[in-house]
Amino acid sequence: MLSRLEAYFEFARLQTSWRTEVLAGCTTFMTMAYIVFVNPSILRDAGMPVAAVTAATCLAAALGSILMGAFARYPIALAPGMGLNAYFAYSVVKGMGVPWQTALGAVFLSGVAFLLLTAVGVRQMIVNAIPHELYAAVAAGVGLFIALIGFRNAGLVVANPATLVGLGDLHRPDTLLSLFGLLVTAALLAARFNAAILVGVVATWLLGLATGNAHLNASSSGVADLASTAFHLDIPGALRLGVADIIFVFLFVDLFDNVGTLLAVGRKAGLFEGAGDVPRLNRILYSDAVATVAGSLAGTSTVVSYIESSAGVAAGGRSGVTAIVTGLLFAVAMFAAPLFGGIPASATAPALIVVGSMMMTAASEIAWNDPESAIPAFLTMLAIPLTFSIANGLAFGFCAWTLIKLLRGQFRKINWMVLALTALFIVRFWYLKSA
Repeated sequence: MLSRLEAYFEFARLQTSWRTEVLAGCTTFMTMAYIVFVNPSILRDAGMPVAAVTAATCLAAALGSILMGAFARYPIALAPGMGLNAYFAYSVVKGMGVPWQTALGAVFLSGVAFLLLTAVGVRQMIVNAIPHELYAAVAAGVGLFIALIGFRNAGLVVANPATLVGLGDLHRPDTLLSLFGLLVTAALLAARFNAAILVGVVATWLLGLATGNAHLNASSSGVADLASTAFHLDIPGALRLGVADIIFVFLFVDLFDNVGTLLAVGRKAGLFEGAGDVPRLNRILYSDAVATVAGSLAGTSTVVSYIESSAGVAAGGRSGVTAIVTGLLFAVAMFAAPLFGGIPASATAPALIVVGSMMMTAASEIAWNDPESAIPAFLTMLAIPLTFSIANGLAFGFCAWTLIKLLRGQFRKINWMVLALTALFIVRFWYLKSA
C-alpha cells in the first residue's frame, strides 16, 4: 500500500520520503496557523459569529489543502485568503452595506465561476495574458491594505478630520499590547522562527489575559458552532444588480493570488520554471475553486493558495503529502476552535501588519526604473489601501497599463484578454459614476 502511494506521489522522482513530507506539512501548518485567529477577527467586523467562522476557517483550510495534495499533488496549502477577507468585511459588508449572507453568496458564485472558467480554459488564458508587474503590484497593494487594517485595529492609526488619518493614543492598553505583539513577532521572524506569527498572537493574547485586557470566552464545541454560518449564504441576493462587481473581484484577486503563490512555491521547490509549463495546472485551479465553494457553504470568505507553503518546501516538502498533512492538522484544529473566540483585535493586529510587510516583497519584482511598468504598478499599489478597495486598485492598474501601451502605439503588444478586461474596468468606472 505504501509503495503504491509513493508511486502516486512520485517520491522517487522528487527524491523525498514520508518523514520529510510529514515534517514539511507540520512546518507549513505552523507558519500559516495564524489564519485560525486572524480570519475570524476580520470577519467578526462583518457581523459574523467568531466561533462559527473559526470552525469554517479550519474546515475550508483542511478540505482545500487535502484536495490540493491528493488531487493536484502539489505541496501547496490553502486557506481563506488575507486581503479577500478584508475586502469581504470592510469593502463589501461595511462599505457597501451588503449583508454577510449575501456576500457569502457572491463568494459561492465566484467559486462556481472559477470552475466554469477553468473547464473552458479561460482561467489558463488569463494566467498567460496578465502582465507580470500587475501580479506583483496587486500582491503588494493587498499587503498595504492588510497592514492598514492592522494599524487601525491596533489603534496606531485613527481618523483625523484635518489630515484624514493621524497617530493614535500610544498610552491606550490595547495599543501597547499590539506594540508588544508586533515587537515579539518581528523579533521571532528575524530569528527565522517558523511559527513566529502564531507565537506572536498567542503571546500577546496571554499577556492580555494576564493584564485584564483580554478575556477567555470559550464555548463547548467548535464543530457545532458551524450551524451559525453553514448554508446561510444568500445566493439570490448575490445575483441582484451590482453584485457582479463583487464577484469579479473575488474571482480576479483569487486568480492573482493562486498563480503568484503557485509560481513562487513551484520555482522554490524546483517543480517548474514558469506559468507556461505547470504540470496539472487544471487540477490546481479546480482544487482552488472547489475549496472556495465549500468555504462559502461553511461560512468563510474566498479560499486561496498560501505563500507560507514555501516554508514547507524549504523544509524539504516536494509532493502533495505535505499539503495533506497540513490539511489534517487544520482538521484537528477545528475541534479547538472555541478557545479562540476570546482573542482580542489587539492580539491579531500585529499579525496583520507583519503579513502585510511580508507581501511587500512582491514589489521587488517590478521594474521601477521603467515608467511603463512602474506607473501602473504604483497606481495599483496605492489605490488599493487609499480607496479601501482591491477592485479600484485593479481597475487603475489595468487601465493605466493598457492606455500607456496604446499611447505609445504598441497596440499589437497588448493581449486581447487584457484589452477586454481594461474595457470592463472602464465600463465599471462609468457605471460607478452613473450610479
